[in-house]
Amino acid sequence: MNMGEEVSHLKAHVNTFYNNGALQRASEQPHLKTNQKPSQINKKVGSQEYEQVLDAVHVAVPPDPDPFVDLLPASSVQLTPRHYSYLKISEGCNHKCKFCIIPDMRGKLASRPAHAVLREAEKLVENGVRELLVISQDTSAYGLDRKYDVNPWKDREVRSHITDLARELGQLDAWVRLHYVYPYPHVRELIPLMADAGCNVLPYLDIPFQHAHPDVLKRMARPAAAAKTLDEIKAWREICPDITLRSTFIVGYPGETEAEFQTLLDWMDEAQLDRVGCFQYENVDGARSNDLPDHVAPEVKQDRWDRFMEKAQAISEAKLEAKVGQTLQVIVDEVDDEAATCRTKADAPEIDGNLFIDDGFKTLKPGDLVMVEVDEAGEYDLWGKRV
Repeated sequence: MNMGEEVSHLKAHVNTFYNNGALQRASEQPHLKTNQKPSQINKKVGSQEYEQVLDAVHVAVPPDPDPFVDLLPASSVQLTPRHYSYLKISEGCNHKCKFCIIPDMRGKLASRPAHAVLREAEKLVENGVRELLVISQDTSAYGLDRKYDVNPWKDREVRSHITDLARELGQLDAWVRLHYVYPYPHVRELIPLMADAGCNVLPYLDIPFQHAHPDVLKRMARPAAAAKTLDEIKAWREICPDITLRSTFIVGYPGETEAEFQTLLDWMDEAQLDRVGCFQYENVDGARSNDLPDHVAPEVKQDRWDRFMEKAQAISEAKLEAKVGQTLQVIVDEVDDEAATCRTKADAPEIDGNLFIDDGFKTLKPGDLVMVEVDEAGEYDLWGKRV
């Protein structure tokens, strides 16, 4: 039985291994009785800590070697190219945003232990991954449900907190990109890591602001205030001038007035975000926002989306134009007969722009990190030459 099968087996039969939150030997379970007397509790674990269950079981009963698995590299099946990989650090969310049904589907925040995340990240890097994309439903809340417990990792201990986890990940030989970060005050502690040339945490934050008007945010039940967010953005940029900020927004949310939408456009002028996505509000089965009054007409939502994207595109184009003449490190994603498709540290795969090298690229391969001088900029993409 391999690691994935063991975890699936444990999830399917988790009640067999738990007794009031404590992992015990099988002899303590009525249907697995032997002539032995019940033994002591081996390990206390939480209801979502499947990896710790597996670790504790293997301490008592080491797994049998599997010749079909043990001869292969210790890597998991990936749905992404070999040179980058998503790294999930938690599941679920404690927020109750009215347009979202994730808490109903995934439950409340359940963070993985820090040592399990770091172990997976290390294995991924050992098997050729050059970029780790840290994801969850709420990355900045990582460890809150665990009360920021301390986990042994190699010759030291690591707290289950996003700052400590990011610091450790940043010591691996791979880019580390943080996604889905809520703008909590402690996020400011991450920014010095991004400004540190000796740390591989990229100067990039993906933060789902969703809107800027306080009344819209209140109707959304969002845990943020637009005015304070602008102050935080200013503070982040003072610490790390090169930081790239990406976000997503919703226009046409129920009750959104023209004045509230204009506040969003004005906020965009002030925030000057680097990467932006925008969605027109739509009802989702089970979402509480479905029952809000004053839904916005489809043609109004389309008009606001068009105006928002025009604003975002102009900001993006100006920011990319300012990069012409700069020398940037890029990661190669794909090479074909016409060019090498790359990304800068400011670009996440699939959702952001690209940098194209159309001369002297034949020897490049996916995963290579090379230096490029930017010589042309478009609305969302860059072009450059190797240096």
